[in-house]
Amino acid sequence: MESELANLLGRRAERDTVKQLLIRAHAGHSGTLVVRGEAGIGKTAILGHARDTAARSGYRIESAVGAESETQFAFAGLHQLCAPLLDRVGVLSEPQQAALGVAFGLRGGATPDRFLVGLATLNLLAEIAEEQPLLCLVDDAQWLDEASAQVLAFVARRVGAERMALVFAHRDASTNEVHPLSGLPELRLDGLGTKDAEALLAAAVRTPLDDEVRERIIAEARGNPLALLELPRSTPPTQLAGGFELPDTLTVPHRVEDEFRRRSGSLPPDTQLLLLVAAADPTGDVALLSRATAQLGIARTGAAPAEAAGLLEIDTRVRFRHPLARSAVYRAATPPDQRRAHGALAAATDPQLDPDRRAWHRAQSVLGTDEEAAAELERSADRARARGGLAAAAAFLQRAATLTPDHATRARRALEAARAKHEAGASESALELLTAAPLGPLDALQRAHLDLLRAQIVFHLTRGTEVSGMLMDAAKAFAPLDAALSRETYLHALDAAIINGGGDAVRIAEATLAAPAPGVPARPVDLLLDGLVTTLTRGYAAGVPGLRLALAAFRDGPQAESVQSSQSDRWLWLAGRNAVAVLDDELLYVLAARNVQLAREAGALATLPAALNFLSITSVLMGDLAHADELATEATVITQATGGVPLRHARVILNAWRGDQAETTALNAIIASDVTYPDEGVEVSLAQYAMAVLHNGLGNYSVAQEAAARACKSDEQSISSTGLPELIEASVRAGEPERAALALEQFSSRAYACGTSWALGLAARSRALTSTGPGTEEQYREAIERLGESRMASDAARAHLVYGEWLRREGRRQDARKRLRTAYQQLSELGLEAFAERAARELRATGEHPRKRSTQPAHALTTHELHIARLVATGATSREIAAQLFLSPRTIEAHLRNIFRKLGITSRRQLKDLPLP
Repeated sequence: MESELANLLGRRAERDTVKQLLIRAHAGHSGTLVVRGEAGIGKTAILGHARDTAARSGYRIESAVGAESETQFAFAGLHQLCAPLLDRVGVLSEPQQAALGVAFGLRGGATPDRFLVGLATLNLLAEIAEEQPLLCLVDDAQWLDEASAQVLAFVARRVGAERMALVFAHRDASTNEVHPLSGLPELRLDGLGTKDAEALLAAAVRTPLDDEVRERIIAEARGNPLALLELPRSTPPTQLAGGFELPDTLTVPHRVEDEFRRRSGSLPPDTQLLLLVAAADPTGDVALLSRATAQLGIARTGAAPAEAAGLLEIDTRVRFRHPLARSAVYRAATPPDQRRAHGALAAATDPQLDPDRRAWHRAQSVLGTDEEAAAELERSADRARARGGLAAAAAFLQRAATLTPDHATRARRALEAARAKHEAGASESALELLTAAPLGPLDALQRAHLDLLRAQIVFHLTRGTEVSGMLMDAAKAFAPLDAALSRETYLHALDAAIINGGGDAVRIAEATLAAPAPGVPARPVDLLLDGLVTTLTRGYAAGVPGLRLALAAFRDGPQAESVQSSQSDRWLWLAGRNAVAVLDDELLYVLAARNVQLAREAGALATLPAALNFLSITSVLMGDLAHADELATEATVITQATGGVPLRHARVILNAWRGDQAETTALNAIIASDVTYPDEGVEVSLAQYAMAVLHNGLGNYSVAQEAAARACKSDEQSISSTGLPELIEASVRAGEPERAALALEQFSSRAYACGTSWALGLAARSRALTSTGPGTEEQYREAIERLGESRMASDAARAHLVYGEWLRREGRRQDARKRLRTAYQQLSELGLEAFAERAARELRATGEHPRKRSTQPAHALTTHELHIARLVATGATSREIAAQLFLSPRTIEAHLRNIFRKLGITSRRQLKDLPLP
């Protein structure tokens, strides 16, 4: 009927959209379409049209249907789509094979990262599409389990040059919730116009209709095709002739559901019970339905009246005529009947082949509490977590807590359910569970865990300034119970206070002095906590030795798989930030690079973007802006693919050092306007640091001075360590030597405490800027020498610039030309355009006109293409590059063809010989 409906209603524009999608995909231009609209609006008909069109065009077609009762089974929808393709899984790399195998419960192993499963799915589908154009259809996508929805959204955003099309049907949500498919190309279906509605109604109702009756039906249906078909169907002809009820306040889908409910309610009792069992089992397994109904004593002929009524069809699978029929049947049933249906399904489900679904059905059949059923659900939660199904684990645990008779055990399970919800991204639901769940009496350790989890959730949701205090209270509670966790919680509290700013960090550091001893040997995280506390309570110089010891412990710590190494790895990003604070360029590079390496190896796409952004900022300071751009771009691509929170700091700092005023200013405005970022927090301070660098390069020294002063007010030591030299230079150039002297005094004490080439070089450069005596030139030379010994090429090039400016002001034109020429060359090669232009202006003032850099063919490449070109130049294969960039090999090959065309070459070997920026 739905395909007939599509033909009847025309929907020519919608069908043309689908046809164009398939034509482009057949030609190797993959595409995605999300067909949206209310229930009954014709989405399934559009999918049917896509199926028919694709079949005529030689496509292979695979499909899946979301089921409301399967939303808690991780990867259930994805498995439905991929099951026919698993005979080709051998083409994938071993990590990807393992990820899919564990996700689908086909093999044991460590929990796969959600988006490593996505990469495996992408490559599996791409391999199939190499042989034959592929169409993937997903109906009722709003009911996909979270894991499947995220993976399929990942794939939809990554397809590029494959002969593949993905079409989803998604019902409009009743709330403003954001689904993983949000943001993909959409085709929205609206209600029918009056003429089409009248034509459809005439085809559906064979008896004469009074004009008034027809108008009322059309008004009540509101243009919904399924409503136009179903509303009159259960109404006697006499009533149709005599009148029809006016529309009430219910929405059309509810009214249509009411019609299905009334229709099923007129069937024999055994048939109604059979329908209920079918509605409670979304697998559509005919054998399972037969076994379950036999448990209930229902004869094989019990399904015939439902099939005759057009509610159900049983062939190779059990199918309801429409998803609304399934929900109508289930919601109309009484709770006792629902429990009977689930009990029969539990008894009919093989505990060896499908233990989780059996446990779920059994749990739904219980009235009151049942420890055995709750324990079985808890085991299902463990299996779900092992497959990466955190949302499923949370659902199992939440239901297990409800069924648990023992108060203490119920509290533990509810707490674990809330933690799983938070980890799965449902933080608001987790907080609601912590607040509303009957946790019962908690022991001291459980109460401390609850307080810690609540604080972590609140910080994640709001960045609230009260969170650091909440975390400190939890740390105090853990102190006599779990010393190691107490110290980590103190570090969480300290870090939250530093990120939010406002001066709480010192107060919390003082309270942290009461933290329990770390034990012997101390972990890297313990040394980091001690170093930060010493720095904040006794001063920078006193804290630096401890911080450097902690950072060295992170660098030299255990690399193998172990509890201690995994605990340390969780804090690598904070260790890297403190490497900036102590101005240790070697430790900074090692820790930042290691953080990215570990995230890549683990396939941890949730944490990889932050690691990439931090390494990008490190690369900027080291003068490798091209690599920094690639890292920031990769981070953005992954964040977009995974639906994560955008990270802007690497990009704003990169653009500032480049001298891109428009982009830097725009990003700073976005960060400044975001109410979740406190004015003295790390995010705002980093943006202000970027503005200081930008305007020092442009020569807008008063603006740079104001921005640097704001950045240095932050509690975050790493920002002030790099911000103070910007403040000193801006203050000198703005004609405020007293302000520069105060900043120099503060920075010099830090530099001497650090003792690194980077620190001492920046101190020498800053002293030279503020000096007027005979020793000034020696300080400039010292700055160039020390910074030249460090990894920080950007600061070294700027030292040449300020030395050349000083020589020109001293009237030493020839010496100034030589130094400024070096500065211009280095700054230009590094891509520090604003500082390079500053050097060019100074050179012109000496009478020399600097040569502009010649344009290289590689400059025509986009950032993404340049990244691929550099990887190809290292000898990486398309498959290896695809795995790193979360693309398919075919898409990499398409990019490579564009790269060859732009560079005028024809082979990878030629690419290796070209100079790439």
